[in-house]
Amino acid sequence: MSSPHFHASSPVHGTGRRKSQFTYRQLALLASYSTSSPLRVIAHIDLDAFYAQCEMVRLGVAEDQPLAVQQWQGLIAVNYPARAFGIGRHCTVTDAKKLCPKLISQHVATWKEGDEKWAYHEDAASHIGTHKVSLDPYRLQSRKILAVIKESLPSHMQKVEKASIDEVFLDLSAHIHSILLQRFPELTNPPPYDDPTERLPPPPVTALDWQADALVDLEDAEAEADDPDWDDVAILIGSEIVRDIRAQIRQTLGYTCSAGIAGNKMLSKLGSGYKKPNQQTVIRNRAVRHFLCDMKFTKIRNLGGKLGDQVVSTFHTEAIQDLLLVPVEQMKLKLGDDTGVWLYNTIRGIDASEVNSRTQIKSMLSAKSFRPSVNNQEQAVKWLRIFSADIFSRLVEEGVLENKRRPKTINLHHRQGGQTRSRQSSIPQGRMLDETTLFELAKNLLSQIIQEGRVWPCANLSLSVGGFEDGITGNKGIGAFLLKGDEARESKFREDSVGVSTHERPEKKRRVDNPGIQRFFPKKENSSGGDAEASVDDDVADTGKTQIRTKEASPNRSGSQPKPITDYMEVCTRCDARLDSAEALQSHLDWHLARDLQDEERGKQTFASHHSTVPRGQKTAGASSSSSKKITRGSASSSKLEHGQSKLKFG
Repeated sequence: MSSPHFHASSPVHGTGRRKSQFTYRQLALLASYSTSSPLRVIAHIDLDAFYAQCEMVRLGVAEDQPLAVQQWQGLIAVNYPARAFGIGRHCTVTDAKKLCPKLISQHVATWKEGDEKWAYHEDAASHIGTHKVSLDPYRLQSRKILAVIKESLPSHMQKVEKASIDEVFLDLSAHIHSILLQRFPELTNPPPYDDPTERLPPPPVTALDWQADALVDLEDAEAEADDPDWDDVAILIGSEIVRDIRAQIRQTLGYTCSAGIAGNKMLSKLGSGYKKPNQQTVIRNRAVRHFLCDMKFTKIRNLGGKLGDQVVSTFHTEAIQDLLLVPVEQMKLKLGDDTGVWLYNTIRGIDASEVNSRTQIKSMLSAKSFRPSVNNQEQAVKWLRIFSADIFSRLVEEGVLENKRRPKTINLHHRQGGQTRSRQSSIPQGRMLDETTLFELAKNLLSQIIQEGRVWPCANLSLSVGGFEDGITGNKGIGAFLLKGDEARESKFREDSVGVSTHERPEKKRRVDNPGIQRFFPKKENSSGGDAEASVDDDVADTGKTQIRTKEASPNRSGSQPKPITDYMEVCTRCDARLDSAEALQSHLDWHLARDLQDEERGKQTFASHHSTVPRGQKTAGASSSSSKKITRGSASSSKLEHGQSKLKFG
């Protein structure tokens, strides 16, 4: 079975077309970053030998100076001048210097046991047991590069995904859409018959200037003579944007980078590695087949590991050209439906994955394998301090200081011999997270492990945080809503003398005039015909729980307006008593509750004595008698006054 044709962006030579093959609807999809738009443009920017470049810029060495970044006795990055001597990351430092005696081998920064900050140590390579690698210098430069990229784009069109410390994806679709409308005003006209499925007019250009871009050739060289379509114009604009971004990074920070510009993430990433260093590759839609046909599929992301090995062993080939001949049904049968369809599309350059502006990390880890082993708690604690500082520096990058994101849990893993132990605890919420907090939590977890015994010598320690969640910003504490002292008294005076302001809800006024649930009951009258008073001046009312002291209570219960309050901040809505603090008011309301309960108990007793029917049997009668005795005993005990008390009269 022959493979299906690739989607061509421009028609076959000599058709003499009058309209574009793209529609007004597809153009509109470009503005919304739709992954289904055939005009979509994605860029991948990759820093050239990033770690090596960081050290070259830091040290100020010439661009043609061979340099490699060293970690212990191995190399983790080699610049391009050093690669010309045959030096690669598989080389040891000794072998590399034999190939290039002028090679600069710069060891990465390290955390030294007992230090609270990473630094560059000249003797780090010979102290693997007391040093830990730090990549913080490179993370710092990565943040600066990302900032330059975003500053080069319109603030509302920054769809940028940080794929790793030295590479980013950009979805330029919406930005390109706005430029298209500016350069070609005819695209702003409504579609004929208001039908979005109508085709666009052809681009008013017959040739495109790709400048120094590495333009992937078409399979048919003569097809280059065809007039471009809108997808060619869109990707050309994308290449201009990326070229400017790369120039800005170079000018501002001194770093070179390579880039790939294509219709999706997969192709753009392949393009950025196609021509290096300091170049950019453009893969037009009609050049995809030619670009992929001579490539091994194991170079494609997610096909270089176990899945790639499985595909090779299943179909006995690494070449995309051979795999194009395999029907989709056979791929589904051999690899499963989802994987089979994904592979079938991938080798044809089809990828609908979205550029994620923010890829949320799930955890952070800092670890160290000890050679020789750690033999006591003091040594282990020194490493926990380093781990805490290492993790916190990355948390700062995640926005922990601004409370944007923070972890919920902290974990410590300890390996001794063949046994691994771990402990976990939650990170306190509701307060700022700092390095000291992480360190104290880590020490506590280590103490828990040590209590189990047989923990030395320790071969490996690792500290991690996880359970990240978005923080809440902009909240105010309750204190921000409260008035204190003179400010509160002035506010209360204004309310009572002027009346309820227009922005208050009317219920607040009614609560002052109508004292709660009492307004639903007829008023009790005392023996003299006046209202019963429920306030005590400088006396203590014993409710059986706590003693409640009220400073002053007004006898005003006749419905007249309360007098202006100048000396007190709180007013009881039931009896108009004036209290000097919110705590005093709460205690006063508790006193009211106690009185209500006493009145209710007294009412039950009266009801029982006037009830004419005796409930079921002797048992109930006995229970009533017992209850009556309890009430009598309670009354007797309540009649005894303690020192400083006065008897209250209720009706």
